[in-house]
Amino acid sequence: MYASAAHIERLKPPGRRAFLPWLFMLSGDVQALFKGKTPLPWLGGTGAAAFVALYVTAIYTSLDERRRHTRAPLLALAGLAVVTYALGVGYAGDWLLCFPLLSLASGIVLRGGRRLLGPVVLVLSGSAGVIAGFRGGASDSLTVSYGTMLSGLVTAAILSLFETVAQLRATRQELARTAVEKERLRFSRDLHDLLGHTMSVVVVKAEAVRRLAPKNLEAALGQAADIEAVGRQALTEIREAVSGYREGSLATELDRARSALDAAGIEAAVNRSGPPLTPQTEALLGWVVREGVTNVVRHSGAARCEVEVRGGMDRVRLEITDDGGGVGSPSTAGPGGAGGGAAEGAIGGTGLKGLAERLSAAGGSLESGPGGRRGFRLVAELPVDMEDPMEPEVKEARTA
Repeated sequence: MYASAAHIERLKPPGRRAFLPWLFMLSGDVQALFKGKTPLPWLGGTGAAAFVALYVTAIYTSLDERRRHTRAPLLALAGLAVVTYALGVGYAGDWLLCFPLLSLASGIVLRGGRRLLGPVVLVLSGSAGVIAGFRGGASDSLTVSYGTMLSGLVTAAILSLFETVAQLRATRQELARTAVEKERLRFSRDLHDLLGHTMSVVVVKAEAVRRLAPKNLEAALGQAADIEAVGRQALTEIREAVSGYREGSLATELDRARSALDAAGIEAAVNRSGPPLTPQTEALLGWVVREGVTNVVRHSGAARCEVEVRGGMDRVRLEITDDGGGVGSPSTAGPGGAGGGAAEGAIGGTGLKGLAERLSAAGGSLESGPGGRRGFRLVAELPVDMEDPMEPEVKEARTA
């Protein structure tokens, strides 16, 4: 099945010249004109020339995408119908073969318009049968009628099939391109969150080494060992992120958050309760913890930070609060924006915006704002059972 589908995709649709050889059906009538066997040969010759010209015009304009939706194909088809009926009624005989050619041209011009094509083909088929019955016989009537109906419907079906295949191919390419763009966006977002948090922890611990070195060398060496461990872990995570298989662990992120807060001199209170979560849910909540705690360390100027995870039967809630300067406090302004604890420093950056988009796509929410008179609060909620909404597009992008 797949081989035949691929073979169909490789085939090219019939071009304009593919329908010209059908005009040889009228070769017997043309020979009769030249031999003088047809009454009023000059009139028959004029009708034959007009038929060929209108047939070619209808075919060429209808298969030209620039002129397909203009009046030219319809006008040519109408003129072709007039000439066909005139030749069929006036001469009958082999001239009745003009009706299958007219039906073929109708299938090309009217393809895609099933409501119009069907009645037109039926009228042409019935007309050809009636004229052939009066001027010939029952056998001629059935043959011409059946051939007229079949030529129009089959032609329209073949062309519609090729056009549908082309549209499907274009749609598939567009979906693959969109999936690649989503994967690139996801990767850049993950890398931003990963490196931003890691570098913040390294900077904080390096400052701790500088402060402790003159007073407590052993403690300073411990902080230096932590820097080495964070760097090694960051290298591993970057490799996993580049490979596309990284899945964050919420427990790991909570431990890192506690370590980063302690190194920054911020009292950390981390609590978790509730049933186990799916890997996708843990991965998203892990990114929220990473981004929220990073902004607490960078921008809040807080003395205490609480991280609480509460899981229920249907939804899980993550809340990060601090007692920093709060929204709009000039004393806590950082490079990410005006001060504000857990999120104010990065509320205009890509970190929380990207997380908000992810949580929203997964059926969750991300809210941030003042935590009372002082401090800031970041709240994330997710359904307990969920799948990463970008995973199908990512898998397609990786195999594209």
